[in-house]
Amino acid sequence: MQNYLDDFLKHLKYERNLSEHTLRNYESDMEQFYDFIAPPNRDGERRAVDIHSIDNLTIREYMASLYEKKKKKSSIHRKVACLRTFFRFLCREGVLEKNPALLVSSPRVDRKLPNHLSIEQMVRFIETPETDTVLGKRDRAILELLYASGVRVSELVGLNMTDIDFNNQTLRVKGKGRKERMVPFGTHAKAALEAYLGVRGELLIEADPDDRDPMAVFMNYQGTRITTRSVGRMLDKYCKQCAEVHHVSPHALRHSFATHL
Repeated sequence: MQNYLDDFLKHLKYERNLSEHTLRNYESDMEQFYDFIAPPNRDGERRAVDIHSIDNLTIREYMASLYEKKKKKSSIHRKVACLRTFFRFLCREGVLEKNPALLVSSPRVDRKLPNHLSIEQMVRFIETPETDTVLGKRDRAILELLYASGVRVSELVGLNMTDIDFNNQTLRVKGKGRKERMVPFGTHAKAALEAYLGVRGELLIEADPDDRDPMAVFMNYQGTRITTRSVGRMLDKYCKQCAEVHHVSPHALRHSFATHL
């Protein structure tokens, strides 16, 4: 099993480009699960574990052990989310046919609407999208820009290709009253935006020529401009996947941007 864990962590580091802090959390959570199913002996050695023998009952027993240790619900929620990501990776690699963690319900946690997220929460949330697909790259770029620039969602979805200045790392946005202003963005947002724009053309290939919007920066799978409602649904989707965050509104992202300046 150690080989699978090593491959998983490499995937997170080199393919998903997660931060060192997030990687440490994943590694710690997986080590705790490994300690449960194959505790090391005095010499630090573990018994061999057949990855196919791990099922939903194994994960439920692990959760029960965490409850016995009086772990917080938020901590257990994060560890289950970590296992889902691990087994999803193994399914994608062809090692497993089904994800056993999908059959396990995470504990309910209090869902409070935050005025803003901490820097650690923000990093974890932004890194949630899988960036091995064009839509995953798009979503990562959207989250990076919303946080790095503090623009409104309505301003972001209205961006055209001609509004981006990579040399000066600025966006030209049209705000309330159609007033234009220049907004800077950082290196992380630039990298995410460049990664998305490198594959953005794939969204136009299957699009109806009469409906597609080739000037739009952010498009859906039909090649048309993404809507503010779509961004809201996207935020909700990643909130469910990210154990660090239980609800994020576009306003909370703007507040986080202002708070972390």
